[in-house]
Amino acid sequence: MTPDEIEASMLAAFNDCDAASCPLTDTQKQILLQVIEQIQGSYAFGVSDIANPLDELTPEELEAFLQFVKEEEQLNRTWKVQLLNDWLLDNDSGTVHFIRQRYGLQWLNRVESCHFDKYSYFEDALKLRVGDRIEVSNALWEWVQEDGPCKREWFPCMVIKVNKISNDDDSSTNCVVRFFNGAEYEIQGMYEWNRYNWRWPQK
Repeated sequence: MTPDEIEASMLAAFNDCDAASCPLTDTQKQILLQVIEQIQGSYAFGVSDIANPLDELTPEELEAFLQFVKEEEQLNRTWKVQLLNDWLLDNDSGTVHFIRQRYGLQWLNRVESCHFDKYSYFEDALKLRVGDRIEVSNALWEWVQEDGPCKREWFPCMVIKVNKISNDDDSSTNCVVRFFNGAEYEIQGMYEWNRYNWRWPQK
């Protein structure tokens, strides 16, 4: 739900409480609406550092977790699916077994691709796959300057094709993305020279 939808639901709940003869006090309503404003503020500025579940790990745990994710991606396996399979089959998850013991399923479900963006040295370890949702910048198709008339904007889309091209010692990855209006766009050098122009969806 978006913050506006949450606020509308909250106001409807206030009315339901009144109709059920259990009205909230003005102070209670004010506290709940302040929480909604805080949520809206965090949406306006993107993912806040507080909301990033990776920040809850110790430095040693973070390093082990990022290494695990990187290795799974290199083997072309989805790291989250691998962890869940280990848990369901009661297998030992090796160096990241601590996640099951200390943090659990709720923590794991909170981890999204965009949370890895904070760790810039790690951002390219997550590979794009068909079906991934990303955001692309208008800098791909128009001239954007920090202080110019055209500002950087982000547009949600879905990856519909990933193509790795290898020529002798040189390789690059091209992607075709589909916007929600149906338009498709091919982006060349997704990791090599256009990494600055796409990002994981910001929650």
